[in-house]
Amino acid sequence: MVQTTSTEKTVTIVGIRFRPAGRIYYFDPQGETYTTGQYVIVETVRGVEAGRVVIATKKIAESELTDPLKPVLNLASEEELRMMLSYKSKEKEALVRCHERIIQHKLPMKLVEAEYTFNGSRLTFYFTADERVDFRALVRDLAATFRTRIELRQIGARDQAKLQGGIGPCGKTLCCSSWITDFGIVSIKMAKEQGLPLNPSKISGVCGRLMCCLSYENDNYIQAKQRMPQIGTFLNTPSGPGKVVSINVPQNSVEVMLESGVTIQVPVDRLESQQQKSSCGPGCSCGGNCNGSCKSGGATKPAENTAARKGGCCSTCSLNPNVSNVHKVE
Repeated sequence: MVQTTSTEKTVTIVGIRFRPAGRIYYFDPQGETYTTGQYVIVETVRGVEAGRVVIATKKIAESELTDPLKPVLNLASEEELRMMLSYKSKEKEALVRCHERIIQHKLPMKLVEAEYTFNGSRLTFYFTADERVDFRALVRDLAATFRTRIELRQIGARDQAKLQGGIGPCGKTLCCSSWITDFGIVSIKMAKEQGLPLNPSKISGVCGRLMCCLSYENDNYIQAKQRMPQIGTFLNTPSGPGKVVSINVPQNSVEVMLESGVTIQVPVDRLESQQQKSSCGPGCSCGGNCNGSCKSGGATKPAENTAARKGGCCSTCSLNPNVSNVHKVE
């Protein structure tokens, strides 16, 4: 919930959506109160359109607006709703007839969807193509066929998946067609950060692009790795010293290869608790292996403890006090 100060100016808005899982646009209700689920007629930059209320009339801070508010003209009447359903039922037929015209004009484009406005004043065709297409002759042909304003819009692979829908590799309805309103930035670096296989068939969606879900937990992986030992770090485990060879963020554990060559899984919490139980003095960094015998009166100074070390190492645990027990190998 957005909280505004008493001095900040507020405006009354209503949230409208024109397509399922589409972007929500703010409009000026002009003093009327609308509830979610209602269909309204609004004025847009593309003309008069019908949309569904998804955010009831409320006040928000004026600073949240990115564009000037367009007005809500009226609540859709029964006649306007019947008209909208009538034109909606003609969209599949329009798609077939447009496809026939594309073949006649021999244009390298693939139709995705046809969309009428609620009153049939405009018919929009969405298509994909590998390059720009000169469809001026096609538009004239379609205008003569349907006797209405024609628009052709070229869209990308992700927009095509959003319009057509489908089932993702996870077995659920595509995120883009069910709830994602805007496509975020997804990079191969996110897959590397999460330790996923860099096989395109494993990390690509039905659109052929990187899966949008790669970005969902990326920030959590980055934060979790900051609290975990890095790969290549030597540390002590309950089974003995070893080297970190991999990190498992979901299980909050690291895979450690011991000196014997055996690989074990160690929870990060156990590593942290072991570090906290160290009883060494400040002058020793053996991580507690010497059981406190390096201490001298509770405080060890490097100058006073020289005799207790052999060759620069602790006399008890034979570890170099100048090298931390947990260090990264260069």
